[in-house]
Amino acid sequence: MKKQETNSLEKIVSFCKRRGFVYPSSEIYGGFGAIYDYGHYGILLKNNIRDAWWRAMVQLREDVVGLDSAIFMHPQTWVASGHVAGFNDPQVDCKECKNRFRADHLLEEFGLNLDKATLEEINKALDELRQDKKLKCPVCGSKNLTEAKVFSLMVKSNLGSPTDELSEKSVVYLRPETCGGIYLEYKNVLDTLHPKLPFGIAQVGKAFRNEIVARQFIFRTREFEQMEMQYFLKPEQMEEKYEKWKQLRWDWYLEYGIPKDKIHWYKHEKLAHYASQAYDIEFDFQALGGFKEVEGIHARGDWDLSQHAKSSGADLTYFDDETKERLLPHIMETSVGLNRLLLMFLDNAYTEEDVDPSSAEASEGRGEQRAVLKIDKRLAPVKIAIFPLLKNKPNLVAKAREIYLALRTKYFCEFDDNGNIGKRYRRQDEIGTPYCVTVDFETLEKDDSVTVRDRDSMKQERVPIKDLEQFFLEKFKS
Repeated sequence: MKKQETNSLEKIVSFCKRRGFVYPSSEIYGGFGAIYDYGHYGILLKNNIRDAWWRAMVQLREDVVGLDSAIFMHPQTWVASGHVAGFNDPQVDCKECKNRFRADHLLEEFGLNLDKATLEEINKALDELRQDKKLKCPVCGSKNLTEAKVFSLMVKSNLGSPTDELSEKSVVYLRPETCGGIYLEYKNVLDTLHPKLPFGIAQVGKAFRNEIVARQFIFRTREFEQMEMQYFLKPEQMEEKYEKWKQLRWDWYLEYGIPKDKIHWYKHEKLAHYASQAYDIEFDFQALGGFKEVEGIHARGDWDLSQHAKSSGADLTYFDDETKERLLPHIMETSVGLNRLLLMFLDNAYTEEDVDPSSAEASEGRGEQRAVLKIDKRLAPVKIAIFPLLKNKPNLVAKAREIYLALRTKYFCEFDDNGNIGKRYRRQDEIGTPYCVTVDFETLEKDDSVTVRDRDSMKQERVPIKDLEQFFLEKFKS
């Protein structure tokens, strides 16, 4: 089979809406910028990715425990962490069309990477482009752009009466990252579960960032989900454990079908003052035109706990029973965007290909092309689809529903009797269903078996109904 052209962002966005993976939020009111809702197949896929991460990070480990911390936290949390003072991006406004842009993104268009630069350095680079008459608005072309200024990424809210004035005393923040809750509950985890160093705390949850320009579909949004694990250890353990976790996280991507040549490590040269190492796993997105970050792995030192200990007055030290010493653990972090992973898996799996003209499906008039989501079977939104050959034959429908009701207790299944078999195959191909089961006249009149069709190879085989449970047990082992 010959694969068709590469996936464009427009193609992926169209597919996601057409097949019920991702919808624009509030679309009947004209939409709401950079906010998206996940449809039936989208939430199934997202949950499967989340569960695969949780299984690897928590279920299969003895040194990591789970947490689900609140979105709202005491406002002092974000003062102590440095977010209130320093969590911002450089903003540039167009005085003509009133659009606003991230200054570092404007500079990227000229090959200048000033991601970690100071505001002064960014404005100096903008001034040089102005002098050369190169700086202009990407939307209207105007050269009347402001200097860069600080734009806070924190999303403010308030708790209490909705009529209360939103003052600095009453303001609370929607968390910009989920790890804050882990640091605040670290002491409770120590006191209740008594873990031994090294140990980790993992959680999945929503985070919110007031992005200047949220772009690239669900890759960068103002509301998103993070899957994070903070690993607490002794300083002398950092180098060994850091390399170990890098390998574990790299292997996870390969296990779930991401090719080696589509991911690489990006080493941060400019580090935060508290960090000793920072690497990102980047995926080569066809739809986004190149490698983009999906996960960060960072050695953070003891900065987070020391800041919260200082700000709160709480004792966040760990008592080592063996050495009889108290220490403030250092932290190694893995942080991955769940929304980005969903886009990564779709980008990697969505395929448009020519069907072999000599194949059974082509000869039966089921088309010369197909769109298929070649995703790992464990992540597929629907695992098995069950069809009656004809919807107007009650005996076929009854038998197909009987099989469907039996299989859905163990797998997420779909019953489909809409349209001819070829169209049903194509629908299931496109949402990534690994196997389709068809009940036909031979089932009822001859051998009490069904046709099981494989998504990727399109090969079909007859399987006795009594053997289906064992058949799929074997298929979903790998």
